[in-house]
Amino acid sequence: MKIGVLAVQGDFLEHVRTYRAIGVEAVEVRLPEDLEGVSGLTLPGGESTTMRRLIDRWGLRQPILDLAASGAPIFGTCAGMILLAREIVGGEAPILALLDVAVRRNAFGRQLDSFEGDLTVSMLGDGPVHGVFIRAPVIERVGPGVDILGRLGDGRIVAVRERNIIATAFHPELAGETRFHRLVATMAAEHDDPAEGSGRRHHPVRRERTAR
Repeated sequence: MKIGVLAVQGDFLEHVRTYRAIGVEAVEVRLPEDLEGVSGLTLPGGESTTMRRLIDRWGLRQPILDLAASGAPIFGTCAGMILLAREIVGGEAPILALLDVAVRRNAFGRQLDSFEGDLTVSMLGDGPVHGVFIRAPVIERVGPGVDILGRLGDGRIVAVRERNIIATAFHPELAGETRFHRLVATMAAEHDDPAEGSGRRHHPVRRERTAR
């Protein structure tokens, strides 16, 4: 099993190191042929406008959409969440639109306003998830098929999942947090071999009702 990490810009090396630290083969993805044989894909933080331009320049958009359509897990952090979103508030048109959410870019301010914080993500266990927020987006609307995984103390939504698509507004990979990457690896293994998950007990995510 291999997990691809989009490597056109941003902090992709931190994701590669995180996967390798948990014993998962990770490959850098810059061209469509780099997606051959991968069982999942991670979209890192970075500069979303630059990343979307390079995705189109190197012909990656449709191969990524095809991978998602196959059921392989797609995980986006920070700018990766923006790439996945169906709506970007006050911004450019979406590029992948795989996640039925509306996101606002730089919702927490400039680089100097970056911060770290803990939040609870029940599906990842009882311990708090530590995240690094750097010019982070925030989710302002979720669609009916989207599960809210995590909020900040003030209620702002910063982690979601819709079927095989997962996104966080923060960087778990910069905080030494591996549980999201382990989840993606588990989903990728089940995508490769559905029998992998047949005997495993799954805990459904409690779905919140959110005003649209």
